[in-house]
Order: sequence, then structure tokens, then C-alpha cells
Amino acid sequence: MNLLIIEDDAELRSALHTLLTQRGYSVEGLRGGREGLASLLAREYDLAIVDLTLPDMDGLTLIRALRRERRGLPILIITARDAVDDRVIGLDAGADDYLVKPFEMQELEARARALIRRSRADRSKAIRLGPLELTMGEPRVRLSGVEVDLTAREYALLELLALRAGRVVNKDHIATRLARAGETLSDTAIEVAVHRLRRRLEPYDLNVRTVRGFGYLLETLPEHDPDG
Repeated sequence: MNLLIIEDDAELRSALHTLLTQRGYSVEGLRGGREGLASLLAREYDLAIVDLTLPDMDGLTLIRALRRERRGLPILIITARDAVDDRVIGLDAGADDYLVKPFEMQELEARARALIRRSRADRSKAIRLGPLELTMGEPRVRLSGVEVDLTAREYALLELLALRAGRVVNKDHIATRLARAGETLSDTAIEVAVHRLRRRLEPYDLNVRTVRGFGYLLETLPEHDPDG
């Protein structure tokens, strides 16, 4: 199993590298956010351990950029920021777990194992809704049995709505998921993204319904009766 540690504290990075290597993982350690993101996009990993305070690119920006590229690997944040709001922001950005410094090495290892185990189980699952089949862990979408190419933003929006099919997803949640690094996504930009995805799904009797004042939900439409 391949792990990447992105941590600018050389002493902590070395200690994590030693511990996890001794436990049988293949471990790479990097100091900066930009080189960490480049490595995550170029190679396959089973887990990324990411500090939030990094030189040249902060951890939240890195995580959001990674999720926009449809990379579903588990991410464990390690940080000294212990406020509840910081944890919520980190998880909303796309992280899977959050560990506050200082921490026990045994706890980090246990969380890493749990995240990898859960990720492997998730990859064997697919979301099915009417003609839609969306494979978790990889950017693959089929509609009526045909594989469909979507843009990164279309896929991210569809995955978010499909995971909560039949339930309303509010605009704030959508904005957090779709925003590019350093970008504040406007209501208009969200509406454009929804409109484009809606047009892609319409021929397959799927609809992204607007629930005014709340958000959007993904639903199946009644099949058309050719004799009706």
C-alpha cells in the first residue's frame, strides 16, 4: 500500500515515515503543497496524509484541487488547528478524517488503516439510480449502459447529487465541492453547472430538480409512454 505524507515539519515527517514503513507501507514524504499535489495527480496512492499549513499551497487548496480532478483516494488531515470550524471546513473540502496535533502515533496508524479499509470497500460499490450507474473510486459514469464523458465539474456535481439521491443538497455544499482553488462560486455559476448537467441527463429520464430556497435534488422521471 502506497502512502504520501505532505508535511513541512521535517522531524514529524521523518517520524511518520519511519513508523509507517515499519508497519509495511510504502511511504513517500514531501514538504510542499504544490509538489504534493503534482505527485498525487501523477501517481496512485492508497492514502494521503496532509498538513493544512504548507509552503506555497495550503492543505485545503490542495485537497480541493485534488477532488476537482475526481481523485477519490482517502485523505487524512493532520494539523494544529483544533477549532470545530476548522474541522468542518477541512471535511467539507474533501478530507475523510481529521487528526489534531499533537497526536499518538498509534492513533494515526489506526485511522490510516480504517480509511484504507473503507476506501477499498467503497471502490467495489456503484451508485445506481434508474439508468445511471456511477462507480465510486473512479470517474466512470454509465447512462443506459453507455459510458458517458463528463467534465470534471459535471462529474463532481453528479456524484454529490447521486450520493444523496432523493434528498436536497444545498447550494453552500455544492459551492464547496465545485469551487476551484481560491474561487468563490457564485449562485449564478452553480445554476449554470446545474443547467449543463440537467441537459446531459434529460434524454435518460433523469432530472436535477430545483427546490427553491433550499437547493437541488436528483430524481428519476416517469418513463415516456410512446402510445400515450
